[in-house]
Amino acid sequence: MSVGLRPDGVPSRLLPRPIREIAATTRIDPRITELVPGFDAPFFQAGLAGYSDGAMRLVARSHGCPFCVTEALLDRTLVNGGKGRRKEDPDLIASECGMGDLTNNRAAGLDDHPIAGQIMGTDPGEMAEGASILLGMGYDVIDVNLACPVKKIKKKARGGHFLAHPDQAIAVLEAVRGVAGTVPVTVKLRRAWDDSTTMAASFERIFDAAYDLGCAWTTVHCRTVEQRYIGPGRWEFLRDLRDRHPDRIFFGSGDVWTVEDIFAMIALTGVSGVSVARGCIGNPWIFRQARDLMRGEEPAAPMLDDQRRTLEQHLEFARVIHGERVASRQMRKFGIKFAALHPRPDLVKRAFIEADSMEAWSAVIERFYASEEAVGIGG
Repeated sequence: MSVGLRPDGVPSRLLPRPIREIAATTRIDPRITELVPGFDAPFFQAGLAGYSDGAMRLVARSHGCPFCVTEALLDRTLVNGGKGRRKEDPDLIASECGMGDLTNNRAAGLDDHPIAGQIMGTDPGEMAEGASILLGMGYDVIDVNLACPVKKIKKKARGGHFLAHPDQAIAVLEAVRGVAGTVPVTVKLRRAWDDSTTMAASFERIFDAAYDLGCAWTTVHCRTVEQRYIGPGRWEFLRDLRDRHPDRIFFGSGDVWTVEDIFAMIALTGVSGVSVARGCIGNPWIFRQARDLMRGEEPAAPMLDDQRRTLEQHLEFARVIHGERVASRQMRKFGIKFAALHPRPDLVKRAFIEADSMEAWSAVIERFYASEEAVGIGG
């Protein structure tokens, strides 16, 4: 089920019980479902820069993902018109990828709700204005990004930058919360800017302020901003945070690569649920497998025909949203992840990297996903 999906260097975890037992007794905190109807399982697809567009989200939905977050949308881009309504509106995206009518799309499983619009910026006023635009588009949740570790974000004084500047972070949260009304506001954080005691105290100030201001929950990535994605995440930080705040809703993030990791994090840290990030790129089956485990069923790895259907679905959604030229390039980063599940991963990965048109993509899929027997793995 999980062979080849976890990178080298991720520590093994000693669990108190088998994963199947943990999953079978795991349920979502009812406060979450009350806040966001339809959010019915203790995991979701994270906002992933350059990945979690409408195509990836709709594929995740069709595989059992209960809640999705957009990639970070810049406040100034939203205010100035940016990518345009079509690129940001989940209902329009679902309509274009489906049958046009929202009711029919939902019946067919093409419903991009519930969804959080993740916003990132610098100025509290612009953040509030950007949040208002997302509210007008019908987002169910507004998620404030105070976590992004990308260097260019630091230069622009946004994202993870705020973890070193708690007064500025709190001002942003106040501004966004002030325009949200009854719509839940959530916050994406990292455990600190760095490992210094000063930065640990700054995290605590922001974390406490989020709840004092009425934010619904936080999602805490257990690496520092300076770490970016290097080295293992500190799950023990999440455990300590839960020990100190037993009643708060917060999700954990970091080193979740497989369905087993979802329930291991819940069991070992006590988080309310898990934000699945890089572990679901090219592996939307992780959500279906998690639901299977919660029902006490054996979570099956996707067979080749299932992989093919999902690849073709993702490719078609990307074509509709981005156009053929852009989609054929953007799908490479997904293809190399999908390849990890194929019986001949290295060969398929190379083929996806070389694909540069929709025709080339179709040829790769036809060659390697025709049938189990055709690719030499039958029997």
